[in-house]
Amino acid sequence: MKPARLVFLLLFATATIAWSESTPREALLVLSKGDHTLAIVDPSTLRVVAKAPVGEDPHEVIASSDGKLAYVSNYGGGAYNTLTLIDLIAQKRVTSIDLGPLRGPHGLFYIGGKTWFTAEAAKAIGRYDPVKNAVDWILGTGQNRTHMLWVSDDMQRIYTTNVSSGTVTIIEKSNRSGFGPPPPGPEPGGPPPGGPRGPMGPPGGDWEETVVPVGRGAEGFDVAPNGKELWAANAQDGTVSIIDLAAKKVTDTLPANVRGANRLKFTPDGKLVLISSLSGTSLAVLDSATHKEVKRIDLGHGAAGIQMQPDGARAYVASTGGNYVAVIDLRSLEITGKIDAGPGPDGLAWSVRR
Repeated sequence: MKPARLVFLLLFATATIAWSESTPREALLVLSKGDHTLAIVDPSTLRVVAKAPVGEDPHEVIASSDGKLAYVSNYGGGAYNTLTLIDLIAQKRVTSIDLGPLRGPHGLFYIGGKTWFTAEAAKAIGRYDPVKNAVDWILGTGQNRTHMLWVSDDMQRIYTTNVSSGTVTIIEKSNRSGFGPPPPGPEPGGPPPGGPRGPMGPPGGDWEETVVPVGRGAEGFDVAPNGKELWAANAQDGTVSIIDLAAKKVTDTLPANVRGANRLKFTPDGKLVLISSLSGTSLAVLDSATHKEVKRIDLGHGAAGIQMQPDGARAYVASTGGNYVAVIDLRSLEITGKIDAGPGPDGLAWSVRR
């Protein structure tokens, strides 16, 4: 065999082996809006091990609790109504989930074996049950552009930002059994009228909604690790609203100079808050205790998604305009690497296979 042919075959075999790397137990997931793909990144090497197609206008991604699946919202500014399901082990697209009239899916959260999502055009929150392959719960917010989403571990509290309304909605499960007056009491020893009821009432139960005005263009937000505060970045005002979740009211508005703010995330220890901006070129870092700016990290371009590494060592920031994901050391607050995961990176997530 000729030497040139042998070199070609060796190079081809090496490339094939590299591209067929298995998904690591812990992986960073990166959406590319430019080529409509989900990149699976090995955080130990910062290399893309595989890509899968995700459909039109992907915005957010979330992994299942067992780390085997990922769900991607196909947003389209309210034009689309699908979630794309990705098999992270087989590294391929499985199917497109039709959400019917729930158009404009955006924010995602996975808890209780189900995928929760916002639906902007429907002014609602929905929940998809993969066992039933159906949306099994919907709740309206009555707010414009219900965008991002957070659900508590016990699924009794939900928080959303509503971009055009400039509000945050606090949604809590009620102990009331349902609407209207309570039914007559049961006969002694007999079953309750209308069939058995769980501790939270009939299927779906009742929910209490509190709408808290914040700032114009409220979008990116996060809940402090101690669960006491919610911080929301107001893109049009360039401010950050801090909500006391027990009092359900804004206790402080920070002049943070974050116009165009897209995402806001606490570090895992709760000490710092990172805020990205699509209209700026830097990442703002605030001290959560003093509410003061700690640093501006120059990214050179506008940025969107932020993902914290669970051990608190690094943060990943999608520089949408720069076509890379910045790797930030959370001790030095310096950029220590860049990941090429495709043009126009946006939504980020972390998966852990269990």
